[in-house]
Amino acid sequence: MKNSLAGFSLLFFMSISLLFSCRSEFETIRTSNNPKKMLSEANKLYEAEDYYKAITLYELVIPSFRGQAEAEEIAYNYAYAHYYQKKYISASHYFKQFTNTFGNSDKKEEADFMSAFANTRMSPTYKLDQTFSEKAIEGLQVFVNKYPDSPRVAQCNELIDDIRAKMEKKSYETAKLYYKLKSYSSSVVAFENMLKDYPETDKEEEIRYLVAKSSYELAQNSVYEKKEERYLSSLEKSNLYLKKFPEGDKESEITNFIRKSNKELEKFNNG
Repeated sequence: MKNSLAGFSLLFFMSISLLFSCRSEFETIRTSNNPKKMLSEANKLYEAEDYYKAITLYELVIPSFRGQAEAEEIAYNYAYAHYYQKKYISASHYFKQFTNTFGNSDKKEEADFMSAFANTRMSPTYKLDQTFSEKAIEGLQVFVNKYPDSPRVAQCNELIDDIRAKMEKKSYETAKLYYKLKSYSSSVVAFENMLKDYPETDKEEEIRYLVAKSSYELAQNSVYEKKEERYLSSLEKSNLYLKKFPEGDKESEITNFIRKSNKELEKFNNG
């Protein structure tokens, strides 16, 4: 038993000593004020996928190698190290900085793509704010326009379609929530904006029905001074549904909105 404990203690202290030795070696290089030595170690750490330490050393040597042959590789690895660390905002920035600095590099197209692609990694679930989704689409579209013959164009278009589908769902769920909360004015505006932003949506019939119904419910629940204007708007929305979908699933209900709206408007016409 004593031998086992002794063996364990020895192994423990050897592990601790090795740990501090490795840490001390890194700290020695970090504080060496020797750019070539630090760069060599940074590259080793990068290849070993120890991106945190690699970034630390790259940041120290960037000023020393500015304008020299090594600068391109440093900037390239530095951007990717941030990407692999899932620091996507920083990665996007540094990839873009790479293309601006090394305009003649054979890695320029790749860096332009990665600058946009890093933002796609920040695109959240549809329930959250879609600012990064919009930024990602913008960057991907710029890439497609800049490199129309690139083999990455197909991937860009696929990514754009996926992100737009997520943003469309966000738009739809927001408008539907207004409808469920009986905030009919906001519902009409939100659904109509969705049709403008996503004209190819496969939900157009449902949306135009909800616009017509929200418009009719808004008119019904309005104060007297606004009823005439809103019943006229209800007629417009309902007739647009019938024009688009004359044999739609909601044709009967929409026709009923029209009949009731006309009946209410007759009261205004008759004084």
